[in-house]
Amino acid sequence: MTISMYQASVPVFVRTLTNLKGILAKTMAHAQTKKIDESVLLAARLYPDMFPLARQIQIATDFARGTGARLAGSEPPGLEDSERSFAELVDRIERSLAFLRTLQRGAIDGSETRTIVRPVRGVPHTFSGIDYLLQFALPNFFFHTTTAYAILRHNGIELGKTDFIGPLK
Repeated sequence: MTISMYQASVPVFVRTLTNLKGILAKTMAHAQTKKIDESVLLAARLYPDMFPLARQIQIATDFARGTGARLAGSEPPGLEDSERSFAELVDRIERSLAFLRTLQRGAIDGSETRTIVRPVRGVPHTFSGIDYLLQFALPNFFFHTTTAYAILRHNGIELGKTDFIGPLK
């Protein structure tokens, strides 16, 4: 049995973004209980030269939508990076999930050899669909979702591995 491009992309993005939404729910509850201004957490970083939490989530959702769309042969819907609250970030995740759920398996399966050109640090790079997914998009998506998790964990939100990967089925 082989894994399809659809199986390796859309369900992975959906599961991880759904888990990230749950992480944000725990974060909102923690902030409310501890009387922490959410703007403090939204601006939190692991290191001064890294993006803050809100930007990590924006980039993760961009990678999910963008990858799914490009593998399907279309351009992703853009979202403004204007979120200033956890509720707005949750809405961004929900809009990204809604878009991902519109993608048809048939449009993505077989995209292994589709040519995808993306700028990397301002320089255009040409990928095959499979290389784009496995060597560029998924690593970036997981980098930003993991960094969001790490920022929150570092700031005292009670999270565990199951919050990130979700329950085993």
